[in-house]
Formats: sequence, structure tokens, C-alpha cells
Amino acid sequence: MAQNAVPENHVTVRTEPVAEPDAVVSIQDLSLWYDDFQALEGVSLNVPKNQVTALIGASGCGKSTLLRCVNRMNDLVPGVRTSGSVAYEGVDLYDGSVDPVEVRRRVGMVFQKPNPFPKTVYDNVAFGPRLHGYPGDMDALVEKSLRSAALWDEVQDKLRQSGLGLSGGQQQRLCIARAMATDPDVILMDEPTSALDPIATDRIEELIHEIKKDYTVIIVTHNMQQAGRVSDRTAFMHLGVLIEEGPTDQIFTNPQHEMTERYISGRFG
Repeated sequence: MAQNAVPENHVTVRTEPVAEPDAVVSIQDLSLWYDDFQALEGVSLNVPKNQVTALIGASGCGKSTLLRCVNRMNDLVPGVRTSGSVAYEGVDLYDGSVDPVEVRRRVGMVFQKPNPFPKTVYDNVAFGPRLHGYPGDMDALVEKSLRSAALWDEVQDKLRQSGLGLSGGQQQRLCIARAMATDPDVILMDEPTSALDPIATDRIEELIHEIKKDYTVIIVTHNMQQAGRVSDRTAFMHLGVLIEEGPTDQIFTNPQHEMTERYISGRFG
């Protein structure tokens, strides 16, 4: 067996297992293939409500693939097939009766690089609610979303200007506001600060701390220090397998699996 290979019949190490009633998202025995390549193997993970769960691991370990399973973004990739289940508040998201568009309304997504639409700041935030036929006061919703993303004070006089004219950090917070505007319960973040400078990164991390009182957050990060700063729970992945998951402080100070300890100490990855 190669030094970093996952043992056969591997069982995920869990410290202080999450009680099932607390799980907003429950992933059970999930495997995924891109054509003949298996990217995920038998992943099971419960994501607790109003907490931040970080997915860590070396590049190519499957953490972004796992994240995209939660709002069915992988459906858009040709040749993808899955087995197992991903449930949101007890509903299997991959059941044939479930509308993927509704899944993506309830499970918002923030990508690695800021990707505002080529529209005004206002229209970026209003886009999702308009798409879903929001019947309320759009001005109030846009302001609320921008305030929740800690951006209102910086853009209240720029609402009719292009979102592409904002700084990188502001653009990312605009994307977070856009995700919040559809009133999701879960927000997925795929390395949301990797393209940002340290000051903008700090603002996003502060924002993550603030929004978890209203949202459940799952974040993919390549930065273990960031995982330690922002997350309540951490899940370590390797070669498509979930190796260990549990409270972040335990994962970082007292990992139960040798491979987790080797990754966190920088001996591989």
C-alpha cells in the first residue's frame, strides 16, 4: 500500500458524533463517479444546524465535489452518476420528485472566485428573488441582504452601478448577499477567500461568524488555519474518502486517525 493510500474497508473516525435531529444535511454512503473515475467513496456526514462545517484535504481529495452534491450542482456535469443519499431536513435531494431549482434556492452557493453578474449591485441581489417570483418589497429585501453581508454601508450609494466595479472583497460579499436574498437555510462556500487579499479575507471570515446564527454554512478551504478560525466542525478527506470528522478543536489538537495527524502537521498534502 502506498504511504498515503486509504486503507481498504476504511471506517470514518468520528469524535463526538452529531445527533441525527441536529442534522440539516445528512449525507449517507455517498459515492460519485465522473464517467469511470470515482471521486467520492462511501461518504457519510451529518451537518448540524447553525454551525460552520469545514471540509479540508489536499487538492483533488473530493471536498469540492462533495460540496456540490449538496445543491446538485454536479447534475450539470456530463457523465456524473451517484449512489447513496443526500438529505435536506429529511428529504432526499436526489429523489425524482425533487426540483433541483428549488434545492438551489434553499441551498445557496458562493464560489471560489467572486462572480457577480454583469448587472448593477441592486440587480445582482434582486436576481434570485425575481426569478422565484418574490412578492414582497424588493428594495427592503435588497437592503436587508446587503446589510447581512456587511456591505450596505459601502454600496448604498452605488446600487445602480455595476457590481463588477466593486473591489474583489466587495464582489465576494455581494455574491454572499445574492445567495442570502433567496432566503436559503444552508450556504455553501467553495474556497471563498482564495482569490482575496488578507484584509478582504478577514472581512469574509468575520462575516461567516456573524451569519451562522441564521444559516448553516459548509465551507471548503485549502487553508487549515482558516478552518481552525471559522469552523465548529471539520471533516478531513483523502482520495475521495472521508477519513475523520468531529469538533474542530479536537481534529486539530487530538486527531484520532494517523492520516489526519500527518496532513494537519504538514507531512503530506
